[in-house]
Amino acid sequence: MSFDPMATAVDWLDAYRAGDVETILDMFADDAVICCDCGGTKVLMGRKALHAYWVDRLRRDPAFEMDDLQPSSNEIRISYFTGSGLVNAVLTLNGVGQIRKLSCGPSNCGEG
Repeated sequence: MSFDPMATAVDWLDAYRAGDVETILDMFADDAVICCDCGGTKVLMGRKALHAYWVDRLRRDPAFEMDDLQPSSNEIRISYFTGSGLVNAVLTLNGVGQIRKLSCGPSNCGEG
């Protein structure tokens, strides 16, 4: 493995916190999928859909500080605060350190 999965997750959150759509998109593999339960369930594929998702997410629910970061096999679990509260995310990485899948949702399923 020529990349640090934990650093990838931190870089992703830093780009999210900075509102840098292009850097965020560049971190995703071409065949990446986002499964988001924030504000209703969404499954997105393709650069155009991911771009629209991130433009909306950055506008409506920017990220603030990180809460927790834990590796788990080929995944990184990261939790962070947004204006809506605590969000839990799982980043599944491919062999070159790109995000293959992002699954996220509010930590309290009754909110968000």
